[in-house]
Amino acid sequence: MTGGPRRVVATGLGWTTPFGTALKDTWAALLEGRSAISAITTFEAGGFPVRIAGEIKFGAELRRRFNAFDGQAHTLYALAAAAGALQDSGLDPTELRPERLGVYLGASKGCSYLPELARATAASSDGDRFDPARFLACGADHVDPRRREADEYHHPALAVARWAGAGGPIGVTITSCAAGSQAIGEAYQIVRRGEADVMLTGGTEAMVDPLSLAGFAALGSLSRRNEEPAGASRPFDRERDGFVLAEGAGVIVLEELEHARRRGAPIYGELAGYASTFDAFRVTDPEPDGRGARAAMQRCLEHARVAPDQVDAINAHGTSTLLNDAIETRAIKQIFGPRAARLPVSATKSMLGHMIAAAGAVECIACFLSLRDQVLHPTINLDHPDPECDLDYVPRQSRPHRARVLLSNAFGFGGQNVCLLVRAL
Repeated sequence: MTGGPRRVVATGLGWTTPFGTALKDTWAALLEGRSAISAITTFEAGGFPVRIAGEIKFGAELRRRFNAFDGQAHTLYALAAAAGALQDSGLDPTELRPERLGVYLGASKGCSYLPELARATAASSDGDRFDPARFLACGADHVDPRRREADEYHHPALAVARWAGAGGPIGVTITSCAAGSQAIGEAYQIVRRGEADVMLTGGTEAMVDPLSLAGFAALGSLSRRNEEPAGASRPFDRERDGFVLAEGAGVIVLEELEHARRRGAPIYGELAGYASTFDAFRVTDPEPDGRGARAAMQRCLEHARVAPDQVDAINAHGTSTLLNDAIETRAIKQIFGPRAARLPVSATKSMLGHMIAAAGAVECIACFLSLRDQVLHPTINLDHPDPECDLDYVPRQSRPHRARVLLSNAFGFGGQNVCLLVRAL
C-alpha cells in the first residue's frame, strides 16, 4: 500500500436491542430516556436474587426470519444487526469482490447448555445416583448436534460472513465488556491498512440465561432492584448497586472513505482513533487509579492526533457499579483536567443495561447518531449526586449539543480497556 493509512468512515448502522431492530426506534427511545429493563420472562427467574434484565423478547421472530434454531441467540442478534447496517448503508455485497469485504465481531459464549444438560443428566441417573457410563452412552441423544458449532465464540462472525458473502478478513474478540469496541478498532485497522474496503463490525451478546445470571449475581455485580426494573441501572448515582445484564447486538459498516464517496454512500462520520490497554490488576476490579482507562483515552487521542480540548463529549462505559463509575470519572478528570467539569458524559447503559460483548458497539453507534443529529442522549436515574462522580453526565434528559469529536469508552471485566474516537468529516 502506498500513500499512507487510509481514512475510515461509518456508512451503515444496525442494532438489535430490547426496543427492536429498527435503528430509529432504539435511538428515539434513548433520546426520550426510556428504560429497556424489565422482569425476566424467557426462563423462570423467581428463585434468583436478581430477576431483571434488558431482555430480547422477539427471538422467535428472528429465528423465523433467519431460519435458525433455538440455540443461536447471539448469532440471531448479530444477523439482524448486520442486515440493518447493510440496508442502512445502501451497500450490495454482491457488487464487491468477496475478498474486499470482511467481518470482525466481539462475542462471548452462546446460550448455555443448561436445559439439554439437565435432560441428559436425568436420563443418566438412577434415582439420586448419577451414572457416568450411562451419560456417555446416551447423553448425546439429548443434545442438539447443531449446538456444538452454534455456541462457539466465533459462530456469529462466521454466520454473518456466510450470509453477506464476505470472503475477506474475519475475526472475533472475546475481551468481555470491551469486545465490541475492540472488534470495531481492529476492523478499522484492517480497512486503514488496505486489507479490505468494507468491514461489518461490532458485537453481539446473549447472556440473559440462568448460568450467566447466577454467576454475575454470585459475584455481587448485579443490581438487585427487582421491584424497580426501570430504575435499576443508575450509572454515577450515589445509590447505584450494580449493573443490569442485557442482550443484543450492534453492527457498523466501516468503509474506506474514497470507496464510500465513489458509490455515494451516506456517511455518519469518521472513525479516527482507537487504543487498547490492560490493567494487569484484578479480574473483578478496575485498577484503582484508573491507569488503564486513562492510558486508553490518552493513546486514542494521540492516535487520532486530537487534543483533549477538541473533544466535545464522551460516551462513558458507565456500568452502574460502585468502582467502575468512580474510577472512570477519575480517569476522565486526569485526561481533561479542569475542562472535565464542562465536558458532557452520557451513559447508554442507564437505559439499555450492560450488553457485555455488544455494549461498546451499541454505544459507538450512539456516538455516530449524536454526530448526525447534534444531540446527546441522557443518563437516566441520576437522582442522587455522588461526591466521587461529579461530572456533567447529561442527567435525565437529552440535550442538543454541537459536537464534532466524541470518545467512546469500553472497559472490560478482567481489565481490558478500549477507547474509540469518532468525528465529523
